[in-house]
Amino acid sequence: MLTVNELHKSYQTAKNTYEVLKGVSFTVEDGEFVAVMGPSGSGKTTLLNCISCYIPFDGGQITLGDQTLAQLDEAELARVRNQKLGFVFQDFMLLDGLTVQENIILPRIIAGRTSSDMHESAGRLMQLFGIAHIAKKYPAEISGGEKQRTAVARALINNPYLILADEPTGNLDSKSSRAVIEAFQEAQKGLGATIFMVTHDSFSASFCDRVIILRDGVVYRTLTKSGSRMDFQDALLNVIREMNGTEG
Repeated sequence: MLTVNELHKSYQTAKNTYEVLKGVSFTVEDGEFVAVMGPSGSGKTTLLNCISCYIPFDGGQITLGDQTLAQLDEAELARVRNQKLGFVFQDFMLLDGLTVQENIILPRIIAGRTSSDMHESAGRLMQLFGIAHIAKKYPAEISGGEKQRTAVARALINNPYLILADEPTGNLDSKSSRAVIEAFQEAQKGLGATIFMVTHDSFSASFCDRVIILRDGVVYRTLTKSGSRMDFQDALLNVIREMNGTEG
């Protein structure tokens, strides 16, 4: 599904070069729910921006399905973003002048795929995520959790290969956060969605199949869930304490 191999990315200022990603490698399998965690400056957001084709990278390779992203021109990259990737952002990015249903179908309209089943597809997603009752409401009339579940449905309307989620629970309370993570789980189980999520929150990450922990631009540790969610969260917190030098 997604393969990242020896990824390097630096930023240049007038006098200095800052290496943010220093040879990051990992894979995300079809149907997996994977999170990336790490302290500020570890490279999480840069990694997500490289995978989403929004910034170029210096070295290494990113492969999505059978396509190597560095070999694509701008038109092909735009097509990948629109048709093969779905995006969920921390601040929802819903259009205030559109209803919930209209926000969900917007990627289909942009892609020129306004087929007769478009509203039916949106309806199935709204039922799946428990937001069918707010289909005709506007973003200003719904809660933060409902906004983010709408954003998850919008990310899925084009049946993408991969959903990229950037701190999707960062602006939400614990109840809304859980509702959004459960929406991702429903997408994974009910639709076979593959999800790659950047988060600082061990609670959200504990629902994932695997968690990749970055530190100073490299993969510090990868943890795979084998027991309960709570045991997995404890394991994540232990690694974070170890990484920060506060274990014991």
